[in-house]
Amino acid sequence: MQSSLHTAPVANELSVLDTIIRDENLTPYFQPIVDLQSGEVIGHEALIRGPQDSAMQMPGPLFAAALAEGRLAELELLCRRLALQRFAELRPAGKLFLNINASLLGMPGHPQGLTLEWLEQLKIPQASIVIELSEQHPFDHCGLTQTAVRHYQDMGFGIAIDDLGSGYSGLRLWSELQPAYVKIDKHFVRGIDQNSVKREFVKSIINIGNSTRCRVVAEGIETRGELHTLQLLGVGFGQGFLLGKPQSLPVAAAACRHIAMTPRRASRDNERAETAAVLLRSAPAVTLDDKIDAASVLLRQHPDLTLIPVLDDGQPVGVLRRQELWELYSSQYGRALYEQRSVSHIMQRDFLAVEVGMPLEQVSQVLTEQESSLMQQDILIVQDGSYLGMGNVRDLLRTITELKIRTARYANPLTLLPGNVPVNEELDRLLEGACDFHVAYFDLNQFKAYNDRYGYARGDRVIRHLGDLLARHASAPDTFVGHIGGDDFVVIFRHGLWRAACERILEEFGQSVSEFYDPQHLKDGGIWAQGREGGRQFHELLGLAVGVVHPDPYRCPGFGEVAELAAEAKKAAKTTRLGPLYLSPRRAL
Repeated sequence: MQSSLHTAPVANELSVLDTIIRDENLTPYFQPIVDLQSGEVIGHEALIRGPQDSAMQMPGPLFAAALAEGRLAELELLCRRLALQRFAELRPAGKLFLNINASLLGMPGHPQGLTLEWLEQLKIPQASIVIELSEQHPFDHCGLTQTAVRHYQDMGFGIAIDDLGSGYSGLRLWSELQPAYVKIDKHFVRGIDQNSVKREFVKSIINIGNSTRCRVVAEGIETRGELHTLQLLGVGFGQGFLLGKPQSLPVAAAACRHIAMTPRRASRDNERAETAAVLLRSAPAVTLDDKIDAASVLLRQHPDLTLIPVLDDGQPVGVLRRQELWELYSSQYGRALYEQRSVSHIMQRDFLAVEVGMPLEQVSQVLTEQESSLMQQDILIVQDGSYLGMGNVRDLLRTITELKIRTARYANPLTLLPGNVPVNEELDRLLEGACDFHVAYFDLNQFKAYNDRYGYARGDRVIRHLGDLLARHASAPDTFVGHIGGDDFVVIFRHGLWRAACERILEEFGQSVSEFYDPQHLKDGGIWAQGREGGRQFHELLGLAVGVVHPDPYRCPGFGEVAELAAEAKKAAKTTRLGPLYLSPRRAL
């Protein structure tokens, strides 16, 4: 009696499975794989769902039942065919990632050539398909399984190792198959922004990937903190609920791009050139409980380091300096007395740590305020207090010098404000990040007549005054002021107060105009000058016009389109009917 109670549910599950396979009652789902630098969707992983609201809706119970009945290969082939058919119908951008149980490939009687046959029928090129082999499934390294995988590669399929780090054979599999992709198991992604050990693991995977030309995909991204950390570490591609949940219709590419770029935008709100991130390099660390001798081994292995950070729960609490440790070891009994003690006994708590998003100029300022001894040491770089790596003072000074040279090269010589090249780069950066911003194009009215009457020296004085005025009223960290030539200026606003700022600039400029005219011209309200046709023509006092545009980053591919929109808005603002402040309704050409 007891036995029948236990076997009945199994029998029922098997009959349900039989119906599902017979009726092909399965729905392919797709989860996007996203380029974490551009936000573009480069592929979709094919997943499967059983009948809705049934015990086998999710793949876990579905495949467990198939395994119990010995129908795993049959179910997998059905899922593969349905996914390919749906992919062919939808034709989404990017590749299709297909999960394949490696242990089934080399089984006697396993159908050969079916996948290629389906692709030919559906007119899908082999190069559009990536075969995912999970590290969780057994892999025959020497026999038929490896031969089958090689066969897929020879036919033009991409190969991906899935769940890297979840088993024991992942690195061996990587070295033997030389796949196009490796997918880091979600265990190492979950909470990576709070865990330095996971960050070190991912860094090592990135290094191997770079050296073997293998693309690294981080699975299971669920929080913005995880996404931001992975971007900072240099992970190329990502997948997870934050970027897009599995759906029967592929997630819109624009939505993925917007989400992927948001952390990058947030991290750069306060930077105009570079941050401490450019100094970041991977460097080992020890924990409070590690032995002093372990730290000395690391220092010998890394002769370029001046110190080793000491971490407590991923955050630096002290450092072990090379010089002081060698002095201790060189004493008569120093090594024997201390090498087996924990580093907490001799670590120093005075060290320099900066946030990865801190602007380099600010890093330099913090450094110069330290004691002279600290200025010779490496700089710890953290994110929200958690250790990421280190930078050195030499790289900091070199980078700042390069930035100053570059700034001087592209600055307008009259106002020293950024010129065309930095303005265009800033616009491209904002467009790439799908940022929300307004561009205000400022231009002087009647400036040619003024310059002709008073000369270039007094004309230059007016231009410098306007540049100072813009810089003063647009000094927030999320604004950018540029002088693109002559009497033309651009201000890029990243906040919603652009209108109030423009109105203040217009008002103050209007109040200051009298400083630039002789009394008689002020009395006349302008200048009489020779017109182009030979007659006398009256020119009013200097005025300021500003045309504003609100570009759509998804429809403006580059700075050129934004510049054209801004020029049109400025032209409209210079007409009496629409100016002096005009917001263009056009967001794209």
